[in-house]
Amino acid sequence: MSKKVLVIKSRFNSLITDRLETGAVEELQRLGVDRDDIDQMDVPGCFELPVVAVRAARSKKYDGIVALGCVIRGETPHFDYVCNETARGLMNCSVEYGLPVAFGVLTTDNEQQALNRVGLKGGNKGAEAASALIDTLKTLSKIEEA
Repeated sequence: MSKKVLVIKSRFNSLITDRLETGAVEELQRLGVDRDDIDQMDVPGCFELPVVAVRAARSKKYDGIVALGCVIRGETPHFDYVCNETARGLMNCSVEYGLPVAFGVLTTDNEQQALNRVGLKGGNKGAEAASALIDTLKTLSKIEEA
C-alpha cells in the first residue's frame, strides 16, 4: 500500500504512549504500509497533538495521521479540558482538511486501565487506531473511484 502516514505521539505518560506507538507502527506495516512511508513525531503532551496534526495536514505530505496519547484522570478538572480539547482539535483537523486522523488517545481513570489498553489484557489501542486509519483510507479511495 503506497500511503504516507504520520504517527504523532505524546511523550507525557511515555510508559503507555511508547507502547501505543509500537502497536501502531507494527499494525501499519502488517496492513501493508512500507516502513519508509511511516513518519513519527513526538509532542510534549496531548494538548499539542492537534496543532501538529493541522500543520501536517496543511503540508499535504500525508494520506493520514495516527494521533496517540494518554491522559490519566487526576484530582482536578484538568483531565476533562485536555481530553475534550484534544478530541475536538483532532476532529476539526480531520474535517477541515478531509484527512483521516485516527484517535488513539487513551482517557483512563488510572494507570492500570491504560496499561490494559496497550497489551496487558489483550489488544493495543495504538494498533486499533492504525487499523481504523487504514480502513478509513480504503473507504475514501472507494468514494474517489466512484
